[in-house]
Amino acid sequence: MEIRDLQKKAKILRKDIIEMVYGAKSGHPGGSLSIADILAVLYWKEMNIDPKNPKMENRDRLVLSKGHAAPALYAALIEKGFLGEEGKNLIPTLRKWNSPLQGHPDMKKLSGVEMSTGSLGQGLSAANGMALSAKIYKNNYRVYAILGDGELQEGQIWEAVMTAAHYKLDNLVAIVDYNNLQIDGKVSDVMNVAPIGEKFEAFDWNAIEIDGHNYEEIINALNTARTVKDKPTVIVANTIKGKGVSFMENNAGFHGAAPNEEEYKKAMEELN
Repeated sequence: MEIRDLQKKAKILRKDIIEMVYGAKSGHPGGSLSIADILAVLYWKEMNIDPKNPKMENRDRLVLSKGHAAPALYAALIEKGFLGEEGKNLIPTLRKWNSPLQGHPDMKKLSGVEMSTGSLGQGLSAANGMALSAKIYKNNYRVYAILGDGELQEGQIWEAVMTAAHYKLDNLVAIVDYNNLQIDGKVSDVMNVAPIGEKFEAFDWNAIEIDGHNYEEIINALNTARTVKDKPTVIVANTIKGKGVSFMENNAGFHGAAPNEEEYKKAMEELN
């Protein structure tokens, strides 16, 4: 798929994210919008997946460790076809009673969700287990884990980083959504996690830093990760929280707040 087509997919994801969060009157738009470009590349160019056979043994796995960005994952699954023809009809049901689109991803409720996440810090450990299983059973699938930058403040992340290096999980790619904003403000003010790449390298990871909205850089980083042997790769993706909606960009207030009616209309006008 060409870059212009991936950009179109990302725009659809962003529109669906806004529709979901507005309909629910709650949710996390900022960190969902910031990973839309990365998800577009993963789902339509990088990952070996089949919506018609979501449990195929050698499928690639994606763990959304920052589970509060569930609207972005749901939008990708819907657009990719994992939820069938009714997928689009589910968009207004985010966080509604009996909806499979829960506030955080639930692997028992939704096709294409590889791991139930939302308790920050745990997703990379689950991704490690998937990658290690592939090594043990000689499967050739790859595992991708999307982490929040504020999530790196969790100690379990660094235990998982050490474990992945110890077992030489070169089939594992961690992608850090480095937008430098969390619910309480700037990550650098709350609990600074920089320099991220150097810290991962100290644990014997391969580190690549990119612009998380530049498609060539995203694609090249993922391609490079495939060539790295005997160590996992982290892609530190510099992103903009709320990317694509002007008044949400770099605005910590939209970490976990839904737009009102006026803001919703403005957002959709911009995305259209």
